[in-house]
Parts: sequence; C-alpha cells; structure tokens
Amino acid sequence: MLKSKLGAGIAAGLTAGVVFGLMMQMMSVPAPNGMQMPMMAMVAKVARSDSVAVGWLYHLFNSAVIGAGFGWLFARAAVDYPHGLGWGAAYGVAWWVLGALVLMPMLLGMSAFAPLMMAPMRMVAVGSLVGHVIYGLILGGVFVRLRRGHLPD
Repeated sequence: MLKSKLGAGIAAGLTAGVVFGLMMQMMSVPAPNGMQMPMMAMVAKVARSDSVAVGWLYHLFNSAVIGAGFGWLFARAAVDYPHGLGWGAAYGVAWWVLGALVLMPMLLGMSAFAPLMMAPMRMVAVGSLVGHVIYGLILGGVFVRLRRGHLPD
C-alpha cells in the first residue's frame, strides 16, 4: 500500500503534516479579541470549533488529502530526491497560496489574501509560507523514500 502513489502520498502527507502541525502549534496569531492564540486554534475555527484537538484532526485530514494529491499528480515526476524535494517545495507554495491565502481567510469570513493586506497578519503569512515549504520538502522527500524502487503507476 505504501508503495502505491496514493498510499505513499497519504503517508508522506501525514508525516509532513505532523511536523507542520507542531510548528503551527507553537506559532501565535492575533485573535479577534486582540489577544494571541496558537495557529492551530485558528485552524480549528475553520471547522467551526474552539478545540485545538479539532484543529489537529482537520489539519491532519487536509495533510492526508493534500499528500494523496501530490502522489496522484507527481508520481512520475518525483522519482528521486532532487525532483521529489523540488516538486514538494513548489506544491507547498501552491498550497500556501490556495489554502493559507485564499481558502482559510474566506472560510473565516475574510477576503482572499487578507493575511497579506492586514499588517498584524503579514508576519503570520510569512511564517505560514515557511511552514508550507517545509511541509512540501518533507512530503516530497518521504514520498520518494516510500516509492524508491517502485516503477511509477
């Protein structure tokens, strides 16, 4: 199962998601009440919850789905570490734009690209970009490791 492109993508996505999730758990973001909260608590708000545990479940579900998408899209391209890491980093940047700059703000009632337009959120957006690139690098590297020796399907 882990050598299939979807299985390897899901496993790699979850691995990368745990690392990125730990980073998000340590990052603080401005809360609507003017205080600070962990980024993972903000992720929970997308799922209409205040529970950090729900934020983790939502984040890991997305990590698995995004990892499966990587496997489906890049199995033939991510055949070695340089290609896996490169495509993974690019995929991470794409998900930063789509997820962190477009979907998440809109699901929280803001406009697309709001994190870049709101001064208090700009550093959070930069931190999120770094996190997404790290996610993508881990995703691509673990994907190649799991698929090593297997012909692309």
